[in-house]
Amino acid sequence: MKKLFNKISDALLNQISKDEHLKISFSGENSQFIRFSKSKIRQTGLVDEVSISLELIHQNKTCSGGITVTSDEKSDIANVQQELQRLRKEVVHLPEDPYIVLPEDTGSSEEEHKGNLLPIEDAVNALTPAMQGVDLSGIWASGKIFIGNANSAGQKHWFSTETFSLDYSLITSDEKMVKTTFAGSEWNQKDYETTMADSIKKLRMMEQPAKKLKPGNYRTYIAPAGVADILGMFSWNGISEASIQQGQSAFGKMRNENAKLSPLFGLSEDFRKGLVPRFNGNGEIAPEQLSLIENCNLENTLVSTRTAKEYEKKSNNAGEGESLRSPIMKTGTLDKKDIFQKLDTGIYLSNLHYLNWSDNIGGRITGMTRYACFWVENGEIVAPIETMRFDDSLYNFFGENLEEVDNVAKLNLDVETYEGRALGGVVCPGILLKSFSLTL
Repeated sequence: MKKLFNKISDALLNQISKDEHLKISFSGENSQFIRFSKSKIRQTGLVDEVSISLELIHQNKTCSGGITVTSDEKSDIANVQQELQRLRKEVVHLPEDPYIVLPEDTGSSEEEHKGNLLPIEDAVNALTPAMQGVDLSGIWASGKIFIGNANSAGQKHWFSTETFSLDYSLITSDEKMVKTTFAGSEWNQKDYETTMADSIKKLRMMEQPAKKLKPGNYRTYIAPAGVADILGMFSWNGISEASIQQGQSAFGKMRNENAKLSPLFGLSEDFRKGLVPRFNGNGEIAPEQLSLIENCNLENTLVSTRTAKEYEKKSNNAGEGESLRSPIMKTGTLDKKDIFQKLDTGIYLSNLHYLNWSDNIGGRITGMTRYACFWVENGEIVAPIETMRFDDSLYNFFGENLEEVDNVAKLNLDVETYEGRALGGVVCPGILLKSFSLTL
């Protein structure tokens, strides 16, 4: 695919005139998918999908478009050239963009990360035995994901990676659930079977009568998957510089009111694991590592070049949406074997569900406790809890109520497939809280 990307982009860039600028984005995947329901295979297949998008800039006006690539070189080149002609006709009718970001050549790059994936022909036999005897619904996805980027200034990037994920739920007869994702780039059969056995153990606990809790504040442990969901909220009017400037960010209090978080909490953008490319849609390369929250303070925000122009800030080459691309949370000292002992009496939350801001500017997040959430007494699981709504502030659970942080961080791979398999994920530990607010 890299060869096809180079051929198509070269053909387009050779047609660009002196008063035009062009940005080219190329993305796709070669994946195996298997859909499970009631632990049986309901659908399986291979997906080879590639698309290309163009952004034409002419006299400070921008027009964008794209097509699906067929992998027939001559046909694809003819189709993208036709798309370029369409953009030329439309761009002259559009208004000028006062904060336009023109393409630059700041250096090219090439990264290819090889994984150790299950062979396609072995996937069924490797996956299905461990899930027998339970009601499992889920999706297996495995293969290569790739992205290319080029522009008329002469810059060119290529990135590819190989990953797998089994995103699944185990379901009781009365429709209580345990949700787990087993994912990575190096397949390990023993680790998979251990993970599945742990999920089944939690499922058996979920079959017990549920305990109804009253609204209130509870001592709580949130496992890494739940913490990853919370950190994902930081990309929605959170760590974005534009959101802060527009008065819409939960972190405006840290910038403008000297609000602090716990010294135990630290967050950075860190591309060293190679989960996602460092280049953004403009082909700009982000720092390899950028501290965001450290030592109680907001050290940096995510600043795109467009935002930098609009608000006279310095860009750190964030994406246009200024969302987290490769977040890593700092670990602490809490050992996995000590979690229940340290929790003592309270709530163990494996996952969170349906998160949203209840007070964006105040930093309050609401959601549900639906999956594999348990009441713990004297360091032992007593019963699952009935589904509850929580509503609490990040300034509480990442602030004064943060008691301990796991000493190991887990990769929570992004398994979305809306426009193709997503890249990246959140690397984070679990957290032990002195208090967490359940409201309904």
